[in-house]
Amino acid sequence: MTRKLRRGISIIVAATILIGALTAWWRPQPDVKAASAVPRLPKISPDYAGITIPPNIAPLNFMVCEQGRRFFVRLACETGDSIEVFSDTPKILIPAKRWRTLLGANRGKELRVTVYTEVGDKWQQYEPIVNRIAHDEIDGYIAYRLIEPVHARWHEIAVKQRDLTSYRETEILNGIDLGESCVNCHSFAANDPKRMSIAMRSEQYGSATILAFDGEVKKLQARFGYTAWHPSGQAAAYSVNQVAQFYHSAAPEVRDVIDVDSALAYYLVGTEDVKLVPAAADKRRLETYPAWSPDGRYLYYCSAPMLWDDQREVPPARFAEVKYDLMRVGYDLAADRWGEPETVLSSQETNLSILEPRISPDGRFLLFCMCRYGCFPAYQPTSDLYMMDLDTRRHARLDINSEFSESWHSWSSNGRWIAFSSKRRAEPFTRCYLSFVDDSGKAYKPFVLPQYDPEFYDSFLKTVSVPELITGPVPVTNKTLAAAARSDQVIGVDAITGATRPVGGLPMRE
Repeated sequence: MTRKLRRGISIIVAATILIGALTAWWRPQPDVKAASAVPRLPKISPDYAGITIPPNIAPLNFMVCEQGRRFFVRLACETGDSIEVFSDTPKILIPAKRWRTLLGANRGKELRVTVYTEVGDKWQQYEPIVNRIAHDEIDGYIAYRLIEPVHARWHEIAVKQRDLTSYRETEILNGIDLGESCVNCHSFAANDPKRMSIAMRSEQYGSATILAFDGEVKKLQARFGYTAWHPSGQAAAYSVNQVAQFYHSAAPEVRDVIDVDSALAYYLVGTEDVKLVPAAADKRRLETYPAWSPDGRYLYYCSAPMLWDDQREVPPARFAEVKYDLMRVGYDLAADRWGEPETVLSSQETNLSILEPRISPDGRFLLFCMCRYGCFPAYQPTSDLYMMDLDTRRHARLDINSEFSESWHSWSSNGRWIAFSSKRRAEPFTRCYLSFVDDSGKAYKPFVLPQYDPEFYDSFLKTVSVPELITGPVPVTNKTLAAAARSDQVIGVDAITGATRPVGGLPMRE
């Protein structure tokens, strides 16, 4: 066989392979021009219908929950080429690059999603789903804790971060690296991933707080509870809680948590001092959930009367009568001086327990929970989200609530998005939801954190809690944080007098 003939045969074989590959990859788009109209919206999962979405969010892949043997979806906006997805299965996977281009060119405009299904040999067309693309982006990352939903001891607890512009999830700190320890109460200063704290509880390495601050990592002897960083980053207020977990005998939620005793303390970065907040360390009351105003002039917190004398009784006889007030106290950082406490909203007025205050970056709105009683809304099906206008002190229940627990909320750095945990999709599992908030404080229909596989949540057996929006990835590696947590080099801080050291009871786990 001549060299020329061999070359010709090779070209023919290569061309045949290429044509076969292209034929397998490329299929003609279905002819849906004559599709019969179905006068309703299609059912899809997750529920990505009628929502406002960030222009930088990852593709909202979904399942078509309608009968059909083939499926066709067209995504179209006012500007740019539409995206067309043809699938032999109900799973609709949207090309990421084209999605980013379409959303980026249509900020503030509508995104119309038209679903077609082939039933028999005929196509059906559903009414288009209309979503709105916001002008304002959401912070690029979100940090959260993954934990098993039913638990009585520490096992496989991790704090992770997710790139919201894609589906990439990475680890911040895993309790397994600390001998199956508990890692929790992660907190950031003004959505800044370079200024972070994570509490740890470990039988092997002790209870402490890992502080990662502008590239420096420290292990502090003090164990921060619920933490709020001063906007300057020079101080952190946190709760010191004696927590007890117990169980009810009746559904739907059998778990419960109470603070047997609690107080607020604060940590000064420059001096590494820990002190009590004078106004929030009353031994006759329970104080928790600190939150700074964006100007740093006020510390908001929740406070309830202690209705028992014996702290060894778990649960105390009157635990279901405990309702928290919303308080605030002035603070001068330069002088390290506190003012007198004042009531912002009383539980006597609401007849509900007021918890987890978080203030918008512009200082105008305060987002909080209210539930029937107690300090732990994640275990309270009655827990709902409320918004207060701090100029008028008027508050209202948000329309985004469900019949299940809503809790653990945070603001984006631009104040246009909130992230929160909800059990609406599959109790007892909590999932992270995102919601747009306009300049009047109205929150729009939330949507679950998107995943590449739209069936992901159907088999995901972890709880997602404490979602914190951050402007970028945490720059310190999980190996560096774990090494600091295991280290014997612990920075001692001044002892707190008057606050009860956490002892007894089962650990709080969600």
